[in-house]
Amino acid sequence: MSYLGLDIGTTGCKAGIFDAEGRPLAFAYREYPLLTPERGWAEIDSEKVCEASLAVIRETAGRCPHDPVAALGISSQGEAFTPIAADGRVLGNAMVSSDSRAEAIVDVWSRQFGQRRLYEITGHTPHPMFTVYKLLWIRDHRPDVWHQAAKFYCFEELLQSRLGLEPAISWPLAGRTMMFNVRSHQWEGEVLQAVGLDSSRLARPVRSGSVVGAVSGQMAEDLGLAEGALAVAGGHDQPCGALGAGIVEPGRAMYATGTVECICPAFDRPVFSDDLFRHNLCTYDYTLPGMYTTVAFSLTGGNLLRWFRDQWAQRELAEAARTGADIYDLILAAMPAEPTDLFVLPYFTPSGTPYFDSRVPGAILGLRLTTTRGQVLRALLEGVALEMRLNVDILERSGLVIQEFRAIGGGAKNPALTQLKADVLGRPITTLAVPEAGCLGAAMLACAAHSRAKPQDLVSTWVKVTSVVEPDPRRAQYYADRFAQYKLLYPAIRQLTAPVANPDDQ
Repeated sequence: MSYLGLDIGTTGCKAGIFDAEGRPLAFAYREYPLLTPERGWAEIDSEKVCEASLAVIRETAGRCPHDPVAALGISSQGEAFTPIAADGRVLGNAMVSSDSRAEAIVDVWSRQFGQRRLYEITGHTPHPMFTVYKLLWIRDHRPDVWHQAAKFYCFEELLQSRLGLEPAISWPLAGRTMMFNVRSHQWEGEVLQAVGLDSSRLARPVRSGSVVGAVSGQMAEDLGLAEGALAVAGGHDQPCGALGAGIVEPGRAMYATGTVECICPAFDRPVFSDDLFRHNLCTYDYTLPGMYTTVAFSLTGGNLLRWFRDQWAQRELAEAARTGADIYDLILAAMPAEPTDLFVLPYFTPSGTPYFDSRVPGAILGLRLTTTRGQVLRALLEGVALEMRLNVDILERSGLVIQEFRAIGGGAKNPALTQLKADVLGRPITTLAVPEAGCLGAAMLACAAHSRAKPQDLVSTWVKVTSVVEPDPRRAQYYADRFAQYKLLYPAIRQLTAPVANPDDQ
């Protein structure tokens, strides 16, 4: 028997199949376009997402005809939802996390409800990324969709419904809607009443690893699954990825290096503190029973490396086209090994945690005529890593100490980049054999449900370590000293770039 993990992302979906020992058997990937019909809007076509998701399930299962899929789990991007009519029709595209059209609603509605009250219930602080504000926008600006929609499904439940099942939403994914009580693990009536939404229009919440139903008949045959294959609740993609990285106890955290840079730890109790509240560091359910997590993230993240590629790396682009080499390996090969004396505030997009600031721009400070292109590259990556250290520092003040990071994502494959992060964070970073941790974590939950094992008991065989990158003591001390100065950078740039009153308006 084998187990499938489906990871539904913002611009593409992946499926991975693993045997009972966690050995990878097959992978498949499909892209779909990110749509930006208006400024501040970011959508994906939910029908195309479902088509792509079923296609990668079918493709991977087709490669394992002698090892049929006994159970599958779904890892899903957070926040995005799809309005569904009573007859199952999709009524509109899904607004993804970066969609900011609800920005004008956030402060007014949150203050009326009570920001601290909202945090104590949902574990999250207000931001237009969250489902509740997107739903309010639909209610106020698309009343036709609001009234026609019988259900509002995130992609976990939407895909379950396409498998012919009665959908259920995992606790971690429900937490990202800001309508879920992370203490009682139920839809929060007080929030729903303020929105004007009945819980019957949402899927039932279940613990990650719960069996949602069995895929049978023509659907199982069409997808190449075993008859009666179990569909298992997975979760939000970050906690699923953390489980796939082997995060099963406090003191460890996943470090995902991709378009968004993200740290996701596990802790054994819900933590609500003034410091976490002020700095937008949430608390919600993890993928293991009785455990909780948070996400600290930079929305700029790997986008900086892509920006450098497009603006500064024509030579490497030409070489990659000529030789077939990986463009990012070529770019990073030119990065100096030693720290720079530059400072970068990595807010080339809205900031992410801890500030949730969409106005303050990025900055590169300390440039001289002697500054090299390679030094600018390293400084950009140092800036992102220092921003993540800022988040880690805030978590530690609330008792959430991280002693080791587990690296996943495309950036984890580059030793120089991993070493830079270890040096800046001053902690070891472990690299893993299977970088597709979202698929692996969802498949682990599926295997555990089918075999009636505990997911954490599978880690020793499913999650395989390839190396441990220790921080270089000399460079780590340099960055520790620089970190005190880095913390002064955001308030200084915020003050410097504050709007100036026009004398003509006086």
